Amino acid sequence: MNSILRTVLDGQLGSWLAAHGQPAFRRRQIERWIASGADEFEAMSDLPKSLREALRGAFVLRQSHVVRHQHDPDGTEKLLLEWSDGQRIEGVLLRDAQRRTVCISTQVGCAMGCVFCASGLSGLERNLRREEILEQVLRLQACLGDDERLSHVVVMGMGEPLANLDELLPALDFLASPDGLGISARRITLSTVGLPAAIRRLARHARPYRLAISLHAADDTLRSRLIPVNRSIGIAAVVEAADDYFRASGRRLTFEYTLLGGINDRASDACRLATLLEGRTALINLIPYNPVPGLPYPTPRPADVRRFRDILEEAGIDTQIRKRRGAAIEAACGQLRRAEAETLSSGGGVE
Repeated sequence: MNSILRTVLDGQLGSWLAAHGQPAFRRRQIERWIASGADEFEAMSDLPKSLREALRGAFVLRQSHVVRHQHDPDGTEKLLLEWSDGQRIEGVLLRDAQRRTVCISTQVGCAMGCVFCASGLSGLERNLRREEILEQVLRLQACLGDDERLSHVVVMGMGEPLANLDELLPALDFLASPDGLGISARRITLSTVGLPAAIRRLARHARPYRLAISLHAADDTLRSRLIPVNRSIGIAAVVEAADDYFRASGRRLTFEYTLLGGINDRASDACRLATLLEGRTALINLIPYNPVPGLPYPTPRPADVRRFRDILEEAGIDTQIRKRRGAAIEAACGQLRRAEAETLSSGGGVE
Protein backbone atom coordinates (compact mmCIF):
# COMPACT_ATOMS: atom_id res chain seq x y z
CA MET A 1 0.00 0.00 0.00
CA ASN A 2 1.22 3.52 -0.76
CA SER A 3 2.63 5.79 1.94
CA ILE A 4 0.72 9.02 2.39
CA LEU A 5 3.97 10.64 3.51
CA ARG A 6 5.44 9.82 0.10
CA THR A 7 2.36 11.19 -1.64
CA VAL A 8 2.66 14.45 0.31
CA LEU A 9 6.40 14.80 -0.29
CA ASP A 10 5.95 14.12 -4.01
CA GLY A 11 3.30 16.85 -4.22
CA GLN A 12 0.65 14.34 -5.34
CA LEU A 13 -1.86 14.61 -2.51
CA GLY A 14 -3.79 17.45 -4.16
CA SER A 15 -4.23 15.41 -7.34
CA TRP A 16 -5.45 12.40 -5.37
CA LEU A 17 -7.97 14.52 -3.51
CA ALA A 18 -9.24 16.12 -6.74
CA ALA A 19 -9.66 12.68 -8.30
CA HIS A 20 -11.81 11.72 -5.32
CA GLY A 21 -13.99 14.82 -5.54
CA GLN A 22 -12.49 16.55 -2.52
CA PRO A 23 -11.93 20.33 -2.24
CA ALA A 24 -8.38 21.63 -2.40
CA PHE A 25 -8.32 22.81 1.23
CA ARG A 26 -8.41 19.20 2.41
CA ARG A 27 -4.75 18.88 1.42
CA ARG A 28 -3.70 21.45 3.99
CA GLN A 29 -5.87 19.81 6.66
CA ILE A 30 -4.25 16.42 6.06
CA GLU A 31 -0.73 17.86 5.99
CA ARG A 32 -1.45 19.67 9.26
CA TRP A 33 -2.46 16.36 10.85
CA ILE A 34 0.65 14.66 9.52
CA ALA A 35 2.88 17.43 10.88
CA SER A 36 1.18 17.19 14.28
CA GLY A 37 2.05 13.49 14.46
CA ALA A 38 -1.29 11.79 13.81
CA ASP A 39 -0.57 8.09 13.39
CA GLU A 40 -3.99 6.96 12.18
CA PHE A 41 -6.48 8.48 9.77
CA GLU A 42 -9.32 8.15 12.25
CA ALA A 43 -7.63 10.81 14.41
CA MET A 44 -8.10 13.41 11.64
CA SER A 45 -11.34 14.55 13.19
CA ASP A 46 -12.08 17.53 10.91
CA LEU A 47 -12.18 15.31 7.83
CA PRO A 48 -15.43 13.71 6.67
CA LYS A 49 -15.77 10.07 7.67
CA SER A 50 -15.97 9.04 4.02
CA LEU A 51 -12.63 10.73 3.28
CA ARG A 52 -10.97 9.12 6.29
CA GLU A 53 -12.17 5.73 5.07
CA ALA A 54 -10.90 6.43 1.55
CA LEU A 55 -7.52 7.46 2.92
CA ARG A 56 -7.33 4.35 5.08
CA GLY A 57 -8.10 2.22 2.05
CA ALA A 58 -5.46 3.86 -0.14
CA PHE A 59 -2.55 4.73 2.16
CA VAL A 60 -0.58 3.84 5.25
CA LEU A 61 0.60 6.49 7.72
CA ARG A 62 3.46 4.53 9.26
CA GLN A 63 5.76 1.97 7.69
CA SER A 64 8.05 1.30 10.64
CA HIS A 65 7.63 -0.25 14.02
CA VAL A 66 9.61 0.52 17.16
CA VAL A 67 11.92 -2.36 18.06
CA ARG A 68 13.48 -0.61 21.04
CA HIS A 69 12.81 2.67 22.85
CA GLN A 70 15.55 3.66 25.29
CA HIS A 71 15.63 6.47 27.87
CA ASP A 72 18.73 8.06 29.37
CA PRO A 73 18.54 9.86 32.74
CA ASP A 74 19.80 13.02 30.99
CA GLY A 75 16.56 13.18 28.96
CA THR A 76 17.92 11.63 25.77
CA GLU A 77 15.69 9.07 24.06
CA LYS A 78 16.66 6.66 21.31
CA LEU A 79 14.48 4.67 18.92
CA LEU A 80 15.48 1.61 16.95
CA LEU A 81 13.06 1.41 14.02
CA GLU A 82 12.48 -1.53 11.70
CA TRP A 83 11.06 -1.15 8.17
CA SER A 84 8.93 -3.66 6.29
CA ASP A 85 12.02 -5.16 4.61
CA GLY A 86 13.56 -5.94 7.99
CA GLN A 87 16.19 -3.19 7.84
CA ARG A 88 16.78 -1.15 10.97
CA ILE A 89 17.90 2.40 11.68
CA GLU A 90 18.28 4.65 14.70
CA GLY A 91 17.03 8.09 15.65
CA VAL A 92 17.70 10.14 18.78
CA LEU A 93 15.83 12.86 20.67
CA LEU A 94 18.08 15.21 22.65
CA ARG A 95 16.94 17.61 25.35
CA ASP A 96 19.17 20.54 26.29
CA ALA A 97 17.63 23.40 28.28
CA GLN A 98 14.77 24.64 26.05
CA ARG A 99 16.16 23.05 22.89
CA ARG A 100 14.58 19.85 21.58
CA THR A 101 16.64 18.28 18.82
CA VAL A 102 16.16 15.12 16.78
CA CYS A 103 19.12 13.38 15.19
CA ILE A 104 18.07 11.33 12.17
CA SER A 105 19.56 8.79 9.77
CA THR A 106 19.59 8.87 5.97
CA GLN A 107 20.87 5.40 5.11
CA VAL A 108 20.84 1.88 6.49
CA GLY A 109 24.53 1.52 7.25
CA CYS A 110 27.13 3.70 5.55
CA ALA A 111 29.65 3.41 2.72
CA MET A 112 32.12 6.05 3.90
CA GLY A 113 34.11 3.58 5.99
CA CYS A 114 35.05 5.85 8.92
CA VAL A 115 37.11 3.43 10.98
CA PHE A 116 35.86 4.57 14.40
CA CYS A 117 32.11 4.66 13.60
CA ALA A 118 29.63 1.87 14.33
CA SER A 119 27.27 2.93 11.52
CA GLY A 120 29.40 1.62 8.67
CA LEU A 121 30.86 -1.55 10.19
CA SER A 122 28.57 -3.69 8.01
CA GLY A 123 28.75 -1.40 4.99
CA LEU A 124 25.82 0.23 3.21
CA GLU A 125 22.57 -1.70 2.95
CA ARG A 126 20.41 0.91 1.21
CA ASN A 127 19.33 4.53 1.09
CA LEU A 128 16.33 5.56 3.15
CA ARG A 129 13.37 6.85 1.17
CA ARG A 130 12.06 10.35 1.73
CA GLU A 131 8.98 9.11 3.55
CA GLU A 132 11.16 7.02 5.89
CA ILE A 133 13.32 10.04 6.70
CA LEU A 134 10.22 12.08 7.54
CA GLU A 135 8.69 9.23 9.53
CA GLN A 136 11.76 9.15 11.79
CA VAL A 137 11.17 12.77 12.71
CA LEU A 138 7.49 12.12 13.39
CA ARG A 139 8.28 9.08 15.54
CA LEU A 140 10.79 11.07 17.61
CA GLN A 141 8.49 14.08 17.82
CA ALA A 142 5.87 11.80 19.38
CA CYS A 143 8.26 11.29 22.32
CA LEU A 144 7.87 14.94 23.33
CA GLY A 145 5.58 15.99 26.13
CA ASP A 146 2.61 18.29 25.67
CA ASP A 147 4.68 21.28 26.82
CA GLU A 148 7.59 20.53 24.48
CA ARG A 149 8.14 21.51 20.85
CA LEU A 150 10.65 20.23 18.34
CA SER A 151 13.11 23.04 17.66
CA HIS A 152 16.11 21.58 15.79
CA VAL A 153 16.93 18.77 13.39
CA VAL A 154 20.42 17.39 12.86
CA VAL A 155 21.09 14.92 10.08
CA MET A 156 23.96 13.22 11.86
CA GLY A 157 22.68 9.69 12.33
CA MET A 158 23.48 6.61 10.28
CA GLY A 159 24.70 7.17 6.74
CA GLU A 160 26.19 9.98 4.66
CA PRO A 161 23.40 12.54 4.09
CA LEU A 162 24.92 14.07 0.96
CA ALA A 163 25.03 10.65 -0.70
CA ASN A 164 21.22 10.55 -0.55
CA LEU A 165 20.16 14.10 -1.42
CA ASP A 166 17.44 13.01 -3.85
CA GLU A 167 15.48 11.55 -0.94
CA LEU A 168 16.69 13.79 1.85
CA LEU A 169 15.91 17.22 0.41
CA PRO A 170 12.13 16.69 -0.08
CA ALA A 171 11.87 15.51 3.54
CA LEU A 172 13.85 18.47 4.87
CA ASP A 173 11.87 20.92 2.78
CA PHE A 174 8.65 19.61 4.38
CA LEU A 175 10.20 20.00 7.83
CA ALA A 176 11.13 23.61 7.01
CA SER A 177 7.88 24.53 5.28
CA PRO A 178 5.17 26.52 7.08
CA ASP A 179 2.79 23.90 5.66
CA GLY A 180 4.90 21.17 7.28
CA LEU A 181 6.59 21.25 10.67
CA GLY A 182 7.65 24.88 10.32
CA ILE A 183 11.19 24.35 11.63
CA SER A 184 13.46 27.15 10.46
CA ALA A 185 15.94 26.00 7.82
CA ARG A 186 18.58 27.70 9.96
CA ARG A 187 17.87 25.13 12.66
CA ILE A 188 18.44 22.16 10.37
CA THR A 189 22.02 20.86 10.15
CA LEU A 190 23.47 18.37 7.68
CA SER A 191 26.66 16.59 8.65
CA THR A 192 28.94 15.23 5.92
CA VAL A 193 32.42 13.80 5.50
CA GLY A 194 32.66 16.20 2.57
CA LEU A 195 31.44 15.24 -0.92
CA PRO A 196 32.34 18.31 -3.00
CA ALA A 197 29.85 17.88 -5.85
CA ALA A 198 27.00 17.25 -3.41
CA ILE A 199 28.01 20.26 -1.28
CA ARG A 200 27.73 22.47 -4.36
CA ARG A 201 24.37 20.91 -5.25
CA LEU A 202 23.16 21.72 -1.75
CA ALA A 203 24.29 25.31 -2.25
CA ARG A 204 22.24 25.53 -5.45
CA HIS A 205 19.19 24.23 -3.56
CA ALA A 206 19.15 27.67 -1.93
CA ARG A 207 17.82 26.70 1.48
CA PRO A 208 19.96 28.07 4.33
CA TYR A 209 20.55 24.71 5.96
CA ARG A 210 23.57 24.60 8.24
CA LEU A 211 26.46 22.50 6.93
CA ALA A 212 28.77 20.59 9.25
CA ILE A 213 31.93 19.10 7.72
CA SER A 214 33.42 16.11 9.52
CA LEU A 215 37.19 16.60 9.23
CA HIS A 216 38.71 14.50 12.05
CA ALA A 217 42.19 15.29 10.73
CA ALA A 218 43.99 18.23 9.13
CA ASP A 219 46.25 16.35 6.72
CA ASP A 220 45.43 13.80 4.03
CA THR A 221 47.62 11.05 5.41
CA LEU A 222 45.80 10.84 8.74
CA ARG A 223 42.37 11.68 7.33
CA SER A 224 42.61 8.93 4.69
CA ARG A 225 43.50 6.51 7.46
CA LEU A 226 40.43 7.52 9.48
CA ILE A 227 38.06 8.21 6.56
CA PRO A 228 39.04 5.98 3.62
CA VAL A 229 36.84 7.85 1.12
CA ASN A 230 39.19 10.82 1.57
CA ARG A 231 41.75 9.03 -0.61
CA SER A 232 39.67 9.88 -3.67
CA ILE A 233 38.73 13.40 -2.52
CA GLY A 234 41.41 15.11 -0.44
CA ILE A 235 41.05 17.75 2.24
CA ALA A 236 41.77 20.65 -0.13
CA ALA A 237 38.76 19.79 -2.30
CA VAL A 238 36.52 19.44 0.76
CA VAL A 239 37.52 22.81 2.20
CA GLU A 240 37.18 24.50 -1.21
CA ALA A 241 33.63 23.18 -1.59
CA ALA A 242 32.85 24.31 1.96
CA ASP A 243 34.06 27.80 1.06
CA ASP A 244 31.72 27.77 -1.95
CA TYR A 245 28.82 26.83 0.33
CA PHE A 246 29.65 29.69 2.69
CA ARG A 247 29.70 32.17 -0.19
CA ALA A 248 26.38 30.88 -1.54
CA SER A 249 24.52 30.60 1.76
CA GLY A 250 26.17 33.12 4.06
CA ARG A 251 25.96 30.51 6.82
CA ARG A 252 28.91 30.04 9.12
CA LEU A 253 30.43 26.62 8.58
CA THR A 254 30.89 24.07 11.31
CA PHE A 255 33.84 21.70 11.16
CA GLU A 256 33.44 18.62 13.32
CA TYR A 257 36.48 16.93 14.75
CA THR A 258 36.18 13.68 16.69
CA LEU A 259 39.08 13.40 19.12
CA LEU A 260 40.61 9.93 19.37
CA GLY A 261 42.99 9.47 22.27
CA GLY A 262 46.61 9.43 21.12
CA ILE A 263 45.68 9.46 17.43
CA ASN A 264 44.49 12.92 16.38
CA ASP A 265 44.35 14.83 19.66
CA ARG A 266 47.96 15.99 19.93
CA ALA A 267 49.08 19.60 20.06
CA SER A 268 50.61 19.21 16.60
CA ASP A 269 47.22 18.08 15.25
CA ALA A 270 45.57 21.17 16.73
CA CYS A 271 48.20 23.44 15.16
CA ARG A 272 47.71 21.87 11.72
CA LEU A 273 43.94 22.27 12.05
CA ALA A 274 44.31 25.93 13.02
CA THR A 275 46.49 26.52 9.97
CA LEU A 276 44.05 24.72 7.64
CA LEU A 277 41.09 26.83 8.75
CA GLU A 278 42.90 30.13 9.24
CA GLY A 279 40.87 33.15 8.13
CA ARG A 280 37.60 31.25 7.68
CA THR A 281 34.28 32.12 9.31
CA ALA A 282 33.86 28.81 11.05
CA LEU A 283 33.11 26.99 14.28
CA ILE A 284 35.05 23.90 15.27
CA ASN A 285 33.01 21.37 17.19
CA LEU A 286 35.31 19.06 19.16
CA ILE A 287 33.77 15.67 19.90
CA PRO A 288 35.51 13.47 22.47
CA TYR A 289 35.16 9.95 21.13
CA ASN A 290 32.27 7.83 22.36
CA PRO A 291 33.79 4.31 22.50
CA VAL A 292 32.29 1.55 20.36
CA PRO A 293 32.62 -2.02 21.68
CA GLY A 294 35.00 -4.00 19.52
CA LEU A 295 36.82 -0.98 18.09
CA PRO A 296 40.30 -0.06 19.37
CA TYR A 297 39.90 3.71 19.62
CA PRO A 298 40.13 5.32 23.07
CA THR A 299 38.45 8.38 24.48
CA PRO A 300 40.92 11.28 24.81
CA ARG A 301 42.02 12.49 28.21
CA PRO A 302 40.13 15.60 29.40
CA ALA A 303 43.40 17.52 29.69
CA ASP A 304 44.21 16.78 26.04
CA VAL A 305 40.76 17.92 24.95
CA ARG A 306 41.20 21.21 26.80
CA ARG A 307 44.69 21.71 25.37
CA PHE A 308 43.38 21.09 21.84
CA ARG A 309 40.62 23.66 22.36
CA ASP A 310 43.01 26.22 23.83
CA ILE A 311 45.37 26.00 20.85
CA LEU A 312 42.50 26.62 18.44
CA GLU A 313 41.10 29.51 20.45
CA GLU A 314 44.52 31.10 20.73
CA ALA A 315 44.62 30.98 16.92
CA GLY A 316 41.36 32.97 16.85
CA ILE A 317 39.07 30.08 15.86
CA ASP A 318 35.70 29.68 17.58
CA THR A 319 35.73 26.31 19.28
CA GLN A 320 33.33 24.34 21.42
CA ILE A 321 33.45 20.92 23.04
CA ARG A 322 30.35 18.87 22.46
CA LYS A 323 28.74 17.66 25.65
CA ARG A 324 28.38 13.91 25.69
CA ARG A 325 24.74 12.86 25.95
CA GLY A 326 22.94 9.53 25.91
CA ALA A 327 25.95 7.56 27.18
CA ALA A 328 23.70 5.14 29.07
CA ILE A 329 21.70 4.20 25.95
CA GLU A 330 24.39 3.74 23.30
CA ALA A 331 23.45 7.03 21.65
CA ALA A 332 26.41 7.11 19.26
CA CYS A 333 25.45 6.38 15.65
CA GLY A 334 24.88 2.72 14.91
CA GLN A 335 25.61 1.35 18.37
CA LEU A 336 22.11 0.19 19.23
CA ARG A 337 21.50 -1.34 15.80
CA ARG A 338 24.80 -3.21 16.04
CA ALA A 339 24.10 -4.41 19.58
CA GLU A 340 20.65 -5.70 18.56
CA ALA A 341 22.10 -7.51 15.55
CA GLU A 342 24.69 -9.21 17.75
CA THR A 343 21.97 -10.22 20.22
CA LEU A 344 19.90 -11.78 17.44
CA SER A 345 22.88 -13.60 15.92
CA SER A 346 23.69 -15.12 19.32
CA GLY A 347 20.10 -16.30 19.74
CA GLY A 348 19.14 -13.77 22.38
CA GLY A 349 16.12 -12.32 20.59
CA VAL A 350 14.60 -8.87 20.96
CA GLU A 351 12.84 -7.64 24.06
